[in-house]
Amino acid sequence: MAPSLRFGIDLGGSKIELIALDLQGREILRRRVPTPQGDYPATVAAIAALVRDAESGLGQPGSVGVGTPGAVSPASGRMKNCNSTCLNGQPLREDLEHALGREIRLANDANCLALSEATDGSAAGAESVFGVILGTGVGGGVVVRGRVMNGVNAIAGEWGHSPLPYFQFAGSRADRGSTGRHPATGEAILHPWPSPRELDAAPACYCGKKGCIETWLSGPALAADHVRYGGEDLPAHEIAQLANAGYGPCSATLARYEERLARALAGVINLIDPDVIVLGGGLSNIGRLYDTVPRLWPRYVFSDRIDTQLAPPKYGDSSGVRGAAWLWNGESMHAGQSGDLPLNP
Repeated sequence: MAPSLRFGIDLGGSKIELIALDLQGREILRRRVPTPQGDYPATVAAIAALVRDAESGLGQPGSVGVGTPGAVSPASGRMKNCNSTCLNGQPLREDLEHALGREIRLANDANCLALSEATDGSAAGAESVFGVILGTGVGGGVVVRGRVMNGVNAIAGEWGHSPLPYFQFAGSRADRGSTGRHPATGEAILHPWPSPRELDAAPACYCGKKGCIETWLSGPALAADHVRYGGEDLPAHEIAQLANAGYGPCSATLARYEERLARALAGVINLIDPDVIVLGGGLSNIGRLYDTVPRLWPRYVFSDRIDTQLAPPKYGDSSGVRGAAWLWNGESMHAGQSGDLPLNP
């Protein structure tokens, strides 16, 4: 008999969170512990302990779905593309199944975000959804007609490791005469294609390349960009707070971030044309993104009109962990397979 509880695990870079949902999707328990950073065996043990403690407290077992950075390689069955690099090359699903004595379903954390929001969140009822993680790293996930798209290489939606076309703000009076202006700050913007200065400044990524979207749009990337332009060493959330309070250097940093995010998402719209783009991760809490970014992306989208909606996650930081629990919707689904995962609420 199928269990009446669904446990979702969000395996993040700084925390591991567990949620328990009943069959109607109601949250009945939530727990979190720090991630043992850089320690793979301790990470497996921490996940298993969370599940066991939850089952002991609730007095019944449940299915287990895990949202992870990166993905399970169809070629090897081991983890790949994780920014928590201690996971790469490890048989995470097999080790968790051994530790817990049952089948485990794994999916990329951005896929879990998209699945959660497409199930009963901000994008419920939408035909196509792109879920974005803007946090310690940057990821993306795609849900079409209620099905998570994994792709034959298990990398569908991995926009964070595509290159970002660079740009620079106009620096001279002559430049400002023929450029667009940022809708939030009024700052003039030059044509977005690369300049030698911006190419040289492209940050290095842990994947071995330079200038990946993740290196411009993650939380640490926002903080690093602020320092790069002469600002104080501040965390991303403080930069956003000071920008909203009208502090000039932080306002300029956030304007650069919005321009980059708009251009990166325009590439997604040009490629898959989703009905809804849902933001997740810590930077999704920056409220002005939902107004400013859609006002910026028309100049980069190949269409006379853009009806794509940019939405915050209905469940906030909990959306990814809820999506991990929803991986057990539909018994025909096999997490980690090469192909698409069906959603049958």
